[in-house]
Amino acid sequence: MLSKITRRGIVVAVGACMLAGVLGGCVNQQEYDRLVETNRSLSATNSDLQAQLDDCNRLVGTLRGQTGSASDTIVSLQQANDDLRRQLADVQAQYEQLESEMASMPLTRLDPVTDRALRDLAAKNPGLLSYDPDRGMLRFSSDLTFDSGSAVVRAEAAETLRALAGILNSAEAAPYDVRIVGHTDSQPISANTAKRHPTNMHLSVHRAIAVREELRKLGVSAARMEAAGWGEFRPAVPNAPDGNTPRNRRVEVFLVRGAGASAGAESPGTGSVPVDRARGTGGIEPIK
Repeated sequence: MLSKITRRGIVVAVGACMLAGVLGGCVNQQEYDRLVETNRSLSATNSDLQAQLDDCNRLVGTLRGQTGSASDTIVSLQQANDDLRRQLADVQAQYEQLESEMASMPLTRLDPVTDRALRDLAAKNPGLLSYDPDRGMLRFSSDLTFDSGSAVVRAEAAETLRALAGILNSAEAAPYDVRIVGHTDSQPISANTAKRHPTNMHLSVHRAIAVREELRKLGVSAARMEAAGWGEFRPAVPNAPDGNTPRNRRVEVFLVRGAGASAGAESPGTGSVPVDRARGTGGIEPIK
């Protein structure tokens, strides 16, 4: 690129030559034409270089803008990375706390005879029963143990409960208390079911009580058995959007070491389940 000073020098030089030619006749027409053409070429080159400089200046401005945007993006990503690191640290701390709590939880390892008997019982009743030896727990599928919306034990399940009662009444299982816990899914209670079980919590408890009552009738001491329910609040798996989740409808029977076994069998007629007064009749009916 030629500066204004350079261009001015060329013009002056050309003008001087022209003047010298006029005064002294030292420059002929051919030389004059060559100088004019050279001046035109240099002017065109100067214009091209100026255009290229303008393009470069625009490119520099664009790159500076992109650099600023990239810097902002880098800062934003760094902040997001820091947030994720903090979240990961929080999750890791919660995980370690959970592991610590689980490690401190006593697991009920049953004696070999009772453990084998429960394994065999579950193996003979696939679908209806599953067995968790680490927790000393049998899980009954509510869909096979009860009719829909009902807390009345089905005949097929009653036969399995009879076999379970035989195990619980054995000498090896005598030291264990029996904790019976009902669960439901989050499907709303129907209007017809609500007449006897107003909420899922009621239904889960009533089913646990029904299993307890069946075992009591089969000779298991009521002093050893506890009935409870969690309703829909302790799902085994996430509930479906409509709440209909069969795996969450279950009754779990835990064998735990306890003092209840030393109380001995109750007298006939004692240890029965609580009763409710039937609505509007003044009569008494068992809770189911």
